[in-house]
Amino acid sequence: MGTNEIEQLLLTALPNCEISVEGGEGKYLVSATGDVFEGLSAVKRQQTIYKILNEQISSGVIHAVSMKLQTPAENLIS
Repeated sequence: MGTNEIEQLLLTALPNCEISVEGGEGKYLVSATGDVFEGLSAVKRQQTIYKILNEQISSGVIHAVSMKLQTPAENLIS
């Protein structure tokens, strides 16, 4: 599974987010910005992504996921 396929999975589930995926060989960095993360703790934000990628993680296709998840307002600050 490549970065484009992971990005498409995430965009389908989170259509109002800006998403980019980097990496390969089972190890990926997911960067996502969207209002969906508003009011959520860091753990809840990560759980949102894990829920979408659970099948690929469980099957071993994805071994590790690092995440940078933020709201549009937080994106302006960073």
